[in-house]
Amino acid sequence: MTRRMFDVALATALALAGCIAFTSGTAAAEPTTDPSTTAGAPTPADDALSVGGGATDSWSGYLPDNTTLSPFDTSSQILAMLDPALLKAIQDAARSAQAQGIGITITSGWRSKGFQQRLFDDAVRRYGSVAMAQQFVASPETSRHVVGEAVDIAGNGASEWLIRNGAQFGLCQIYANENWHFELATEAGGRCPPLRPNAAG
Repeated sequence: MTRRMFDVALATALALAGCIAFTSGTAAAEPTTDPSTTAGAPTPADDALSVGGGATDSWSGYLPDNTTLSPFDTSSQILAMLDPALLKAIQDAARSAQAQGIGITITSGWRSKGFQQRLFDDAVRRYGSVAMAQQFVASPETSRHVVGEAVDIAGNGASEWLIRNGAQFGLCQIYANENWHFELATEAGGRCPPLRPNAAG
């Protein structure tokens, strides 16, 4: 077996063990969706190994386009690696929303540094500059996803419901241009802080 074949086989095994789904190609970008989910779908051949050999893990935290998770699906790294307080908050919110006929699903949670770098690099190519990319995708050094402290949600009416009701669970929309991105961020008195214009500030 060649080194290349070994690398591909090992990366595939790691992906299966981590419950990571692979697809090929590039996800279509839609203006009304989270730009950070439109990176090209990683495959084992992209950079081979996530451990050893000095390669970068550029796929942990990836979900195929149009795929969502239940907030209770902790078999996925995307949820299992979240800060426990954030995971509990989004689960409690999902239960309350469901009682009112609103389903909340997760499109992104924890991401590896390498995957966040992939998203950031793709955003630079898409928007033409680092400054523009930073308005939509945080760098690995600043992303709250990398430290398990942010979730992106989906569902018919879910964002609107969580914007109205999230503070009672400690959940706040952070960026004015991302109504799907929530963090534990309530201030004294249980209020959410003022919205930041975008991920750059």
